[in-house]
This record gives sequence, C-alpha cells and structure tokens, in this order.
Amino acid sequence: MKRRRTVRESASIEPPPGYYLAGDAGREPSGAAQRALILDWVVSRRIAGGWRVESRSGSQVVLVRGQPVNHVLHAFLTVFSCLVWGVVWAGLALLNRVEREALTVDAQGRVVTVRAP
Repeated sequence: MKRRRTVRESASIEPPPGYYLAGDAGREPSGAAQRALILDWVVSRRIAGGWRVESRSGSQVVLVRGQPVNHVLHAFLTVFSCLVWGVVWAGLALLNRVEREALTVDAQGRVVTVRAP
C-alpha cells in the first residue's frame, strides 16, 4: 500500500506577497476576491498533498482523498479464483478509506475545515 505524504501546515494561510493579480498595481483585492484567492491557495496546497476537488462554489470547496473499492471487480476475481481472492477483497474493504473535507472561507479570511465520514 502506498504511503501518504502529509503536508505540513504553516501558521499563516495568507497567500505569499505577489500572489495577487498583477493588474491590481499592488492593491489588495476586494473582500470576495481576497477570500477566493485565500481558498485557491489552501486548495492548491491540499492538492499537492494528494487531495482532489469534488465540488466547488464561491467560498466553499469539498475535497476527497482515497478511492472506493470496486466490489464488482473483486466479486468476479473471487468467483474465478475459487474464493482465494476473497481474503484480499476483505482486507481492502476493511482498510480502504475515503476521506472528505469541506473548506470554507469566512468574512475575516479564516479557513474553516469540516471533516466528513
């Protein structure tokens, strides 16, 4: 099984200087645009850590990590291997996890994380 690399979170979630659009001539973007940039920054860091985006709206993103078990494929393999593959299938069904997180940026620019089963 492949080891998952964890991304070390820093204390600040603000994008680095110069991350804002060059056309703004050094101005900070408006509140909604700044929240979207903060969310983009956090999502890009999570994607680098192995997460994928399941859905996205203005200030919220749902991220997923892991793959569900293909039970149909494992059922065929179990039948054709005279139930030997059933041990592998049972192990995968017990150990495989799909993780979900919902990230939301509030009005103050803080990222709120809610973990789902």
